[in-house]
Amino acid sequence: MQPGYPGQDPYGQQPQDPTSSPPSDPYGQQPPPGQPYSNPYGQPPPPGQPYPQQQPGQPYGDPYAQQPVPGQPYPAGGYGMPGQQKNNNLGLIGMIVGIASLVLALCCPLLGIPAGIAGAVLGFLGKNKVDQGLADNRGQAMAGLICGAIGVVLSIANSILGVLMDFGSGFNSI
Repeated sequence: MQPGYPGQDPYGQQPQDPTSSPPSDPYGQQPPPGQPYSNPYGQPPPPGQPYPQQQPGQPYGDPYAQQPVPGQPYPAGGYGMPGQQKNNNLGLIGMIVGIASLVLALCCPLLGIPAGIAGAVLGFLGKNKVDQGLADNRGQAMAGLICGAIGVVLSIANSILGVLMDFGSGFNSI
């Protein structure tokens, strides 16, 4: 016992009165001496016999689920049947390629032109999928279409500007 806390054991056990009956076993009923412990899961089948199969109509997962009454349909449960998945790939890839075409238009205009065309085409196809109800990312598709078109225009302008600047210095070096 700890000093300062009379009558209480530091491990949470109360002192025993020698005249009282012994405490009840917290682990349940123990088998009498000489008897084997019982298997709480039942006896396994004898050798050569198959294990019992699951009965049809019984749920596998939740042991607390209510069993249906014969003649009644199963209750609707959980999340239900998954619906048709939206295919948002065209709009997303169009946006990524369209943004990349803007960067390529400034540093490598010859790569920016095909990237811009691809971004615009993918954005257009993604917008058509949204209009058909097969996708739900209209903003990404429009971003791909617009960024791709701007990327093509910037790439062409940068290419023309680069060619014009190169002509002026090219004739003086001969």
